[in-house]
Amino acid sequence: QVQLVELGGGLVQAGGSLRLSCAASGRTFSPYDMAWFRQTPGKEREFIARITWSGGSAAYVDSVKGRFTLSRDNAKNTVYLQMNSLKPEDTAVYYCASRPQRLSDYDSWGQGTQVTVSS
Repeated sequence: QVQLVELGGGLVQAGGSLRLSCAASGRTFSPYDMAWFRQTPGKEREFIARITWSGGSAAYVDSVKGRFTLSRDNAKNTVYLQMNSLKPEDTAVYYCASRPQRLSDYDSWGQGTQVTVSS
């Protein structure tokens, strides 16, 4: 059973930065990729970025492209989401997730961390 723990959320002014981390523990961790999602009240969870575990190839949705950057530390089983130029519309609960294979569902989820961007 993989356990994911997110850290790094908080309150920041618009234009500021935050770095989220997601650490995995449990059985031998070797996912296909890890991803970040976010959710605001009354809306569905939104995919925002992912990074492959072996090659480190990253992909982002347009709304965060150029502002958010993913990185990973395989030795620490940790992925990082650097968020710059934050906007009030980035306010959400952010979740990390992992999946074992490219075509499988994301089956391990963290508990979420709140990010609030004030205007």
